[in-house]
Amino acid sequence: MAFLDKHAILERSPTLLLGFSLVVVAIGGIVEIAPLFWLENTIEEVEGVRPYSPLELAGRDIYVREGCYVCHSQMIRPMRDEVERYGHYSLAAESMYDHPFQWGSKRTGPDLARVGGRYSDAWHMDHLLDPQSVVPESVMPKYAFLAETKIDGEYVEDLLKTHRLVGVPYSDQQIEAAYADFNAQADPDADWDDLLERYPGAAVGNFDGQAELTEMDAMIAYLQVLGTMVDFSTFTPADSR
Repeated sequence: MAFLDKHAILERSPTLLLGFSLVVVAIGGIVEIAPLFWLENTIEEVEGVRPYSPLELAGRDIYVREGCYVCHSQMIRPMRDEVERYGHYSLAAESMYDHPFQWGSKRTGPDLARVGGRYSDAWHMDHLLDPQSVVPESVMPKYAFLAETKIDGEYVEDLLKTHRLVGVPYSDQQIEAAYADFNAQADPDADWDDLLERYPGAAVGNFDGQAELTEMDAMIAYLQVLGTMVDFSTFTPADSR
């Protein structure tokens, strides 16, 4: 008991208390962080997960810029109510190329981790122009200006290079074709074969129905790819033993 009573010494000395607190925090940090240096990969790689196409990546930047993540998470937790409503629980691999990722559980609106392919391009267009026209109870603001804001992809090659610097495995070929792929994905008259070879499963077409390429095209291209990369009818989790 006499030994335990000595904690009073720490309580009376702010300097000693701070010093010992730092030691405890350092030990805890080392115990949690050090093992990661001996792991080859902390994320289970899953077949089908690929980097975003240039237009999808631009759409994702717009999504983040407009703060959509504040109301819409992209993380389905492995709970019965969430899986029944949204679909298969989210895998870490699905966000391995996201910088930053859009996880969370705060939902003013529904989770969007599996929204890709669930609605048509026209529905997304109407929803972004006037959310209440398709979901009367929605409190989402209008994003009609996206359809009025043209984008040209001038810096999309640099965007892919920047993401490659932080680990996204864009190939030299993908970077060289970035500008062409950026414009082709929303062009109904384009030859999409090469684009789809580089980015399998990418949604293609004139997303907003306009001749010009707009931020609306990029946003819808991004939304339509969410949750579509993994074929969950054949997915089997790796043995964790």
